[in-house]
Amino acid sequence: MRLASDSFRLTGPGNTAILPRKERRPTGDRAAQGTPEGAKLGTGLELPLDQVLVGDCVALLRRLPPASVHAIFADPPYNLQLKGDLRRPNDSLVDGVDDAWDRFADLGAYDAFTCEWLAECRRVLRKDGTIWVIGSYHNVFRLGAALQDLGFWILNDVIWRKANPMPNFRGRRFTNAHETLIWAARGEESRYRFNYAAMKSLNEELQMRSDWFIPLCTGPERLRDATGAKLHPTQKPEALLHRVILSCTAPGDVVLDPFLGTGTTAAVARRLGRRFIGLERDERYANAAQARIDAVVPVAEGGLATTPAKREQPRIPFGALVERGLVPAGTVLTDRARRWQAVVAPDGSLRCGGAQGSIHQVGAAVQEAATCNGWAFWHLEVPGGRLRVLDELRTEALAQR
Repeated sequence: MRLASDSFRLTGPGNTAILPRKERRPTGDRAAQGTPEGAKLGTGLELPLDQVLVGDCVALLRRLPPASVHAIFADPPYNLQLKGDLRRPNDSLVDGVDDAWDRFADLGAYDAFTCEWLAECRRVLRKDGTIWVIGSYHNVFRLGAALQDLGFWILNDVIWRKANPMPNFRGRRFTNAHETLIWAARGEESRYRFNYAAMKSLNEELQMRSDWFIPLCTGPERLRDATGAKLHPTQKPEALLHRVILSCTAPGDVVLDPFLGTGTTAAVARRLGRRFIGLERDERYANAAQARIDAVVPVAEGGLATTPAKREQPRIPFGALVERGLVPAGTVLTDRARRWQAVVAPDGSLRCGGAQGSIHQVGAAVQEAATCNGWAFWHLEVPGGRLRVLDELRTEALAQR
């Protein structure tokens, strides 16, 4: 198999290779910065961006530069420990997960494998990066313990509640209708990215909760082989990866999947203008993933911007509104309930009774509170008696820049 990049030649155990791919240009913010196809990261190695690498995930991870990826999504073997065939009440065979890659000698072997690949993931993750690991009741508790033992800092556990779960045919347990995703930062002090405003917008302006109701992968999205059978037994829905990637990355960021399977992570990353690295040891899955990725049409660069968080918006001091006459000196501001009135000084400070200071300080003082967002607390009365919150005037001032 031909290597796509001679500068990142993988040799040794595992019969590793890089699948041929179509030439692609960077998208999003990295395109504007002119990031090369194989970004040098000061290690002497090049990062194999937008490529599917075939081979053992641990061996491939060891060849990646440290602190080189922004986010990781991992869907590792679940170690389902199935014993015998699973059949429906009509005696038909259930198409479960019985592949060799999901079999381990015992829990000790599974734990050793888990710690090995997670340790390498932590090495290649940037200090501000995060990792998502998905599992079921068979393995998720062991994954969580391994993450904490290795120094990751767990941020959330997210429940993926399946809209159409497989029923419990034997009737001896509850229907297993969910899987758990663990979201973790590289460490306790990590300044990780969370696109709060984008997640809120995706959820009709309500805070995104940690229980996600998303259907299983079905219909035309499900990849099938020549006989019409499922190509991969645990293919994840693109809707799930859309939410994961959108929540914690920006356009141009690098997303790594050490268990790529049929390429859901890479396909969604490419569509959303992110770079990707996919690792997969089964060449059949890797070829299917590459064909799927090549068919993806990325969102146009102008359509990648999502709702920015308040802290990401340009900053403007209240004094700038005073200077421009949007809130002239001498203006009387009030809270929404008209309990307090404050006079605006020429320097942008407020005076209310014995309190004087910034819009935030005076707002906190009158409420006897520790803090206050003065932009949301203070209002200006306009003709007709209507109140306008200062934040609206700030938006107008920013638009005039």
